[in-house]
Amino acid sequence: MNGKLLLIIPPFTQLNTPYPATGYLTGFLNSKGIETVQADLSIELFTSIFTCEFLTEAFEEAQQHEAIEFKEVLKNKELYLNRVEEVISFLQSATIEKAKQLLVLDFFPKGHRITKINPTIIWEDGEKGIIDKAKHLGTLFVEEIGDFIRANVDEFFSFTRYAEQISSSASSFDELDEFLQSEPTIIEHKLFDLLEEQLEKSQPDLVCFTVPFPGNLFATLRCGQFIKQFYPDIKIAMGGGYCNTELRSLEDKRVFDYIDFITLDDGEGPLLKIIEYLKGKIQEEELERTFLLKNGEVFYQNKLPNTIFHHSKLPAPNYFGLPFEKYTSFLDVVNPMHRMWTDDKWNKLTISHGCYWKQCTFCDVNLDYIGNYQNTTAEDLVNKMEAIISQTGIQGFHFVDEAAPPKMLRALSQKLIERKLTIPWWTNIRFEKTFDDELCKLMSQAGCIAVTGGLEVASDRLLKKMKKGVDIGQVARVGKHFANNEIMVHAYLMYGFPTQTEQETIDSLEVVRQLFEENCIKSAFWHQFTTTIHSPIGKNPEEFEIEITGSEFQGFAQNDLTHIDPTGANHPKYTKGLNLALDNYLNGVGYELNLQAWFDFEIPKTNHPKDLIKGFL
Repeated sequence: MNGKLLLIIPPFTQLNTPYPATGYLTGFLNSKGIETVQADLSIELFTSIFTCEFLTEAFEEAQQHEAIEFKEVLKNKELYLNRVEEVISFLQSATIEKAKQLLVLDFFPKGHRITKINPTIIWEDGEKGIIDKAKHLGTLFVEEIGDFIRANVDEFFSFTRYAEQISSSASSFDELDEFLQSEPTIIEHKLFDLLEEQLEKSQPDLVCFTVPFPGNLFATLRCGQFIKQFYPDIKIAMGGGYCNTELRSLEDKRVFDYIDFITLDDGEGPLLKIIEYLKGKIQEEELERTFLLKNGEVFYQNKLPNTIFHHSKLPAPNYFGLPFEKYTSFLDVVNPMHRMWTDDKWNKLTISHGCYWKQCTFCDVNLDYIGNYQNTTAEDLVNKMEAIISQTGIQGFHFVDEAAPPKMLRALSQKLIERKLTIPWWTNIRFEKTFDDELCKLMSQAGCIAVTGGLEVASDRLLKKMKKGVDIGQVARVGKHFANNEIMVHAYLMYGFPTQTEQETIDSLEVVRQLFEENCIKSAFWHQFTTTIHSPIGKNPEEFEIEITGSEFQGFAQNDLTHIDPTGANHPKYTKGLNLALDNYLNGVGYELNLQAWFDFEIPKTNHPKDLIKGFL
C-alpha cells in the first residue's frame, strides 16, 4: 500500500455546505504526511440528478409504470426539463438579475407545491425580498421534481437522506442485505458512475466513508458493494456519528461483505492505525476502536491505551478539493433559523470537543462525542478560522458544538474584535446565567447573529429531572439578553419526556407562547422524546418510571429504544396541535388565541399565569 486515501461524504447529507468530517480528517492526515483526497458524493449526485439529461431518463422510466403519481409534473415535463438547470444554477449562486428572470409570469410550472404556496408570506422590500421569493419558488420547483422521483422512480430518494426508512433503528441487517441484493436504481447507477470517476482520478488504496446519519448508510454500503466487485484491491473503512451511536454492539458479519473496517469515535487515531496496518508496519492487534472480520467472526480490536490527539493539537480542517460552486441553497420554510441550516453557506468548525456540562439524562453522555470534553485557545481557533476562509472563500461560521462554553465564547469574541475580523457566526449554547447582557453584547459586536439552545420540556419539574441545569426563568432572561443585542434565539423543544403529564404538556406550550410573545425566542422546533440506549434514561429506565419494550437486539444497530410510560400522557396525539401552534407563533400571530384553538380534542387549561415570563423578566 502506498497509503493514498479517498475520504467520501456519501449521499445524501447537506446540500448547502459540506459536512465537516472529511475536512477535519484531511487536515489531520495531511499534517501526518499522508496523501488524502476528499469527495462529496452527496452534492455531486444531487446536482447530477437535477439535470435535463438525467431527468429525461427518469421520466422515461416513470412512464413505464401504469400508475403514475404527481401526473401534473409529467404533464409539464418539458417545462421541468428545460428549466431545471437554470433553477439549480440560481440556487447555487443567487443574483438579483437571475431572480427577476425567474419571477416573470409562467416561468415555473403550476405544480402541486407552487399552487399551494402560503399566501400570507410577506417578503422584504427591495432586492433581498425579490431574491428570497425567487429562491422559495425555485425550491418548491425542485421539490416537485423530487416528489415525482420518489413516487415513481426511486422510493429511497430524498434531498438530505437516502433509504433512511430501512436504516433507522435497523436492529437486524436482514432488510438492508435484502435491498442490497436488488437491482440498483437509476440513481444508484449514477452514484456508481460518480464513484468510479473519483476512484479512477485518485487511485486510492483505502476509501473511507463518513456516515453521520441513518440516511447515509445504504448509499455507503452500495458504494462498498461496487468497490468490492470492480476494485477488489481497494480497502474500505466506515466511521462517523451513525457508527458511534448505533453500531457499538455490532455482531452481524454480513456488513463486512461491503466494508473492511468500521471505526468508533474520533477517526484520527483509528485511521492512522489502519493505514499503518495496511502498510505492514503494525500487526492487527494494534488497531484501535475498530471492528473487522477475524477468523470469519466480527471482532472489535482496541489496543489500550488509545492514541489520543487532543482537540487543541489538531490542525485546521482542510476543505480543499470540495466543489463549493455546486452547493445549493434552499428556501422551503420561511423560518429565520431554518434558513440558516438550509440556505446560507457556512464553514463548520468546533470550538470544543464534547460537552462541558455532560449531565442531561436524555443525552448520550457516556459516549466520546459528549463525554470527552477538550478545549483549545481563542488564538488557535481564530487562526483556524482564517485558514479555512482562505480555502473556501466563505466568511460565515457555524460552530457545531454540543454546547459552546461561555468562557470560550467570550475569549473568541474578544480575539475576533482584536483581529478586526468581521464575520457572521452562530452556535449552540446552554441557557446559562453567564450569558448576561454584557457577554451577549460582546458576542454581537464580534459577529454572532444567532444561537440555538435546549429549552426542551419548558417545565421546571422536568428540567430538574433532566438535570438540564436551567429553569424557565433563566431561559427567559438569557433569551432576552440575546434578543436585546440582535442575536436570534432558536429553542429546541421536547414533549413526551418520561412522566410528562397532559397538564405539563399544555403548560409547556403556554411557556413557549409567552417566550415568543415577549421576544425571548424567535424560532423553535418540537420533537418527541426517544429513549436511547447510551443515555442515563436508557441505562436506568426504572429511575424514570418507564419500561423498555420492543424487539430484541438482532446483531446490527442498537440505539433508539421503545418504552412504555405508565404515568405520562398519550404523547403522540399532541403532535399536530403543538406544531400548529408553533407555526403561528413563528409567524408572529396567534398569541391571543386560547390554547384550545390548536387542538381538535379537549385539553386542560394552563396553570400558568398570562404574565409568567414577563414576571421573570
